Amino acid sequence: MLAVVQRHPHARSVLDAAIPPQGHPSHAYLFHGPAGAGKREAARAFAAELLAEGASDPENARRRAIEGVHPDLTWVTPSGAAEMLVGDIEEPVIGAASRTPFEARRRVFVIEGADTMNDQAANKMLKTLEEPPPFAHLVLLTNKLGNMLPTILSRCQLVRFEAATPRELSDRLQGKHGVPPLTADACARLALGDATRAIALALAEGPALRDASEKFARAALHHTVGADRPHTAILDLARVRGDIAATAVAEQVAADAELLPDREARRVKREGETLGKRAHRRAHAATLDHALQLVGLYLRDVAVVKDGAPELVHHTDRAQQVAKDAETTAASSHRLRDAVALVEEARTMQILNPSEELALEALASKTQRVLS
Repeated sequence: MLAVVQRHPHARSVLDAAIPPQGHPSHAYLFHGPAGAGKREAARAFAAELLAEGASDPENARRRAIEGVHPDLTWVTPSGAAEMLVGDIEEPVIGAASRTPFEARRRVFVIEGADTMNDQAANKMLKTLEEPPPFAHLVLLTNKLGNMLPTILSRCQLVRFEAATPRELSDRLQGKHGVPPLTADACARLALGDATRAIALALAEGPALRDASEKFARAALHHTVGADRPHTAILDLARVRGDIAATAVAEQVAADAELLPDREARRVKREGETLGKRAHRRAHAATLDHALQLVGLYLRDVAVVKDGAPELVHHTDRAQQVAKDAETTAASSHRLRDAVALVEEARTMQILNPSEELALEALASKTQRVLS
């Protein structure tokens, strides 16, 4: 039994029945559930069991799979700014799946962010899913099951992972990361079951992101958008996180290039520039999305206090401030929910906006008008 799926009944029942030698694994699985639910850890553990079968030293095979250095385990993540490109899977997955394993009885391919495959990549993946070699097993991971193509869904065995409860997330933040109880409780509630976002809120730039998002929401509530320009703090944080992501890619590329001949090193560095720009864009967009989600949650909390249900507030560490805003704003709970809808619409449209600054400034103005 895989220990990492103990709290996921559906995943446990499917994967336990697939683990050899008694089990018979399918050629393709789709692990779905919220970010931070444990899909990545489960995929590594499952791959380790598949690759350990028949090995002369099963424990060594498991260890190398868990560490990501087993030659018959391929792990793919999207390299595009907002999507998985054909090049991400064409040779690493589609081409490699036709070749026999290096040392194990199987080859395992794990594809993160499967919902981000563009049409060309998805169509190429379909061919491998339809007629896979008997030794190839594909594990697709997604946080957004609704974004998956039906043709891919129909060729995979679905494995569901449950969202963590706020109490579980809070306990994890306190026990593993030393976050104070009140802050941990608020971050756990604001994460909406997403363990990755709970950690991001509690650590590093998380508190600053919360502050910037609250400032945005409160500026709309109190009609100070023009004077405060609350979107600027959010944009600044998005740029910082983008820079951090790009720097990490640049450092990795530089380390890899040092081990290569000059000509190959120059090629890697050229490609690294593109990868760095894409990493910057992904981190930048993810930060804006998270900030907007927090804006909507703050307005939502003010609305539930207006409706006389303060026990439903997510910002438990700022409950007094939320209550004060609910008391002083003239906007009704109905108007507040209209404002939340505007924020959610902005999140949906974010990827289409050529200028995030204009989009956020427009959102601030529209939200203020709705709440007037």
